Amino acid sequence: MARVYNFSAGPAVLPEEVLREAADEMMDYQGSGQSVMEMSHRSKVYDNIIKEAEADLRDLMNIPDNYKVLFLQGGASQFFAEVPMNLMKNKKAAYVITGQWAKKAYEEAQIYGEAVAVASSADKTFTYIPDCSNLDIPEDADYVYICENNTIYGTKFQELPNTKGHILVSDISSCFLSEPVDVTKYGVVYGGVQKNVGPAGVVIAIIREDLITDDVLPGTPTMLKWKTQADKDSLYNTPPCYNIYICGKVFKWIKKLGGLQAMKERNEKKAKILYDFLDQSKLFKGTVEKEYRSLMNVPFVTGDKEMDAKFVAEAEKAGFVNLKGHRTVGGMRASIYNAMPIEGVEKLVAFMTEFEKENA
Repeated sequence: MARVYNFSAGPAVLPEEVLREAADEMMDYQGSGQSVMEMSHRSKVYDNIIKEAEADLRDLMNIPDNYKVLFLQGGASQFFAEVPMNLMKNKKAAYVITGQWAKKAYEEAQIYGEAVAVASSADKTFTYIPDCSNLDIPEDADYVYICENNTIYGTKFQELPNTKGHILVSDISSCFLSEPVDVTKYGVVYGGVQKNVGPAGVVIAIIREDLITDDVLPGTPTMLKWKTQADKDSLYNTPPCYNIYICGKVFKWIKKLGGLQAMKERNEKKAKILYDFLDQSKLFKGTVEKEYRSLMNVPFVTGDKEMDAKFVAEAEKAGFVNLKGHRTVGGMRASIYNAMPIEGVEKLVAFMTEFEKENA
């Protein structure tokens, strides 16, 4: 069967080149006589894999030496708890609520201290990013938390909040490596890799070294202390070895394509094709205010639930899969991550054009 165009929000499309390479190495990784899936994480061969992956990521993101790169387990959802456990010295933090994942992180933080919602776009069903230029941040807040790209609602921070000197923590799960980023603006920047970087099972966290200490909340499990992981270079216990290996291949693929600036240009081109179509369509409508649109996740609707369902079903038959919107919002969503080829978006728009003609 031919490969489909996979518009899933995650686990998501991976570069074909990476999948073919991994397939070639499945039984025998570089003459080791074994698969990466079965080799010891303490072996010299695997040590090279994880170190090279980190070096390539540092190179891509221009990560300064005073930041640690950690390859962790538990998904971004577990990290919602790790942030307050490791950072809530004053038991207070400020959260900007721009969608379901920011809301979940905020609710998790309330278990550990006082989480203050300093801005929210819930009033318009998260279709915009609130003004964060002059937030009322408590003086003693330990950090300010954002979810930078909102996978479900298709919004993206175009400017980072003015944190007024407080540490910025950002969940970048669904925009990871989609464009250049200035790591020095963050205290902690992290994401689950299954949207834009690799297979589910890895969280990559980039954390400023002064924030990695033994001074964590009482009761924090050993495994969830950043210092435990940092002191052992992400090898305190068996990491998700194979998934990190695939992430490493994706880093090399991005470098080969020209790095993050080239990736941004490629992503802007793809998104423009889809947004331009939605802006002139009489049947389909984008749901996000223009200036806050994500390059990665594009939600849209027809305004009729039966028509939406018909579109999703017919699209799937035509080889465009996983276009159904998140269960909390309905409609459709096309996630057009780094690995989605431009022809996938062009063919989707051609299909939508035909569908509109037939269903006008």
